[in-house]
Amino acid sequence: MERQPNPNQLAVDFGVSRRVIFVDRDFMITRLYAPIKFNRVRGGWYYTDETWVLPGINVTEGELLAFFLSVEVAKRYLGTGLEETLRSAVEKLSKNVKGSITVDLDTLYSHYSFSAPTLIAAKEQALVDLHHAIAGSKRVWMRYYTASRDEHTERTVHPYHLSNIRGDWYLVAFDELRKEFRNFSVGRIEEWKLLVDKFKRDPEFSIAKHMGTAFQAERGGESVEVVIHFADQAARYVREKHWHDTQQIEEQDGGGLILKFQTGGLGEVKRWVMQYGGGAEVITPMNLREEIKKEINSMLMRYS
Repeated sequence: MERQPNPNQLAVDFGVSRRVIFVDRDFMITRLYAPIKFNRVRGGWYYTDETWVLPGINVTEGELLAFFLSVEVAKRYLGTGLEETLRSAVEKLSKNVKGSITVDLDTLYSHYSFSAPTLIAAKEQALVDLHHAIAGSKRVWMRYYTASRDEHTERTVHPYHLSNIRGDWYLVAFDELRKEFRNFSVGRIEEWKLLVDKFKRDPEFSIAKHMGTAFQAERGGESVEVVIHFADQAARYVREKHWHDTQQIEEQDGGGLILKFQTGGLGEVKRWVMQYGGGAEVITPMNLREEIKKEINSMLMRYS
């Protein structure tokens, strides 16, 4: 009759003490819910359920919930191009978790919902290829659509960094055509190809410095001081968020505030300020103030 494993034999096989064997057995029973019993006839331990196997992963309920939420957020804010891959990841995890935690994805979906921002669709393969180009310092040829000029151009770039801003992906790269670092919307890259030859990465490049003058996604030109007055109702929403690393807020009588920051992305500032309507007024710079006045007059004529 075949004997079953016992603490004495296991201690010899693994080169540990009997105490360690008992501690490990208790862990398997209490934490992994292993169906272990002792067979006095065969003098050793056995599984009452012969189909039981060690779980592929051991997590707490909180950890599993956190992972589920992070994946759902990622699918919406990292771009729809990654949705299939992320969904596959959470499905695989749910199938490999065993023990007391049951993964019921349908229930989780009914308990939580997420509203995604409007995103420019970025292809998953483009993100993967650009990642390899950055890691391997490989030049990339691409056909790119510039929305502001309604123009399609061919570029060869040196990819340095991928940045996700409000859900949209941007490639920071040195543009051989413009001879400077530029930001490219990955969703507007129509065609691309990794080239064989490599580029020499600039050791002085810093993504923090590159984006330091930006406002949200736009870098624009030379950094200038922007001063905006927000009336009471608009100020309630402005003061609760962090808009720029250089921002300063000065509270005003009546509940309003003045927001100051340094940026070169005045086009983005213009679009942002105008969403507050009459609740916001640009004080400086004057060229931005004039641009908004022109936009308001154009809107007035259109609605007249």
